[in-house]
Amino acid sequence: MNQLVLGVLIPVYNEENLLERMFERLQNTPVPTMPDGTPVERRVYFINDGSTDGSNAIISRLGHLEGVQAIHQPSNQGKGSAINVGFMRAINDGCDVLIIQDADMEYDPAEHDAVLAPILDGRADAVIGTRFLGQTHRVLYYWHSIANRVITLFSNMLSNLNLTDIECGYKAFTKEAIKDIRITEDRFGLEPELVAKLAKAKVEDPETKLYRPLRIYEVPISYAGRTYQEGKKIGWKDGVEAMWCIVKYNLFK
Repeated sequence: MNQLVLGVLIPVYNEENLLERMFERLQNTPVPTMPDGTPVERRVYFINDGSTDGSNAIISRLGHLEGVQAIHQPSNQGKGSAINVGFMRAINDGCDVLIIQDADMEYDPAEHDAVLAPILDGRADAVIGTRFLGQTHRVLYYWHSIANRVITLFSNMLSNLNLTDIECGYKAFTKEAIKDIRITEDRFGLEPELVAKLAKAKVEDPETKLYRPLRIYEVPISYAGRTYQEGKKIGWKDGVEAMWCIVKYNLFK
């Protein structure tokens, strides 16, 4: 049996202060293992989304390391575009499983094992992290948490899923689950778009050869959120956009 290949997709926009620290933490984290203890092969894809700070040079340098690829968007096109490019590159390179890892240190690469476990042991086709099921998190903005719960509730009503945190950036997928999904939203609307499309997606069962809905799991993850002074980018307009995206991609797309 061939070694399973994991693609770690890291979209980057102006994160020069944290990028190398995050990569060092990832490199110091043992690669996830299969249930029999076999380690996966990990490949890292930096997608530079037209950064205007020093991120460009950092990513170019890291791209020369073994197992790391640097992808440069010619201009800032949004996180959704960067994720799309990462999906296509990793799948074309033969990655079997993909995980999204933000570059801003809010999510800990040490939790890849936990997030990927339901996929690696064969239970899940997609895994979505959740910051609201008991793990450690930094205490920050009350109204952000309320907005997140409202957005998640509305998404669940239209997708018929029972998630607790659709806006969580930690998401992982098998190649089969994600290969036909394309993100069209540029900004934070990508999360509800992606959840809506996962809820509708189907994969071929290898035993019956029939198509079935994705098996979607949630995994608790820790969260070290940032303040606006520290570089947080999301605002109230993104919440409004997310609500519209929930309607658009669950009912009309």
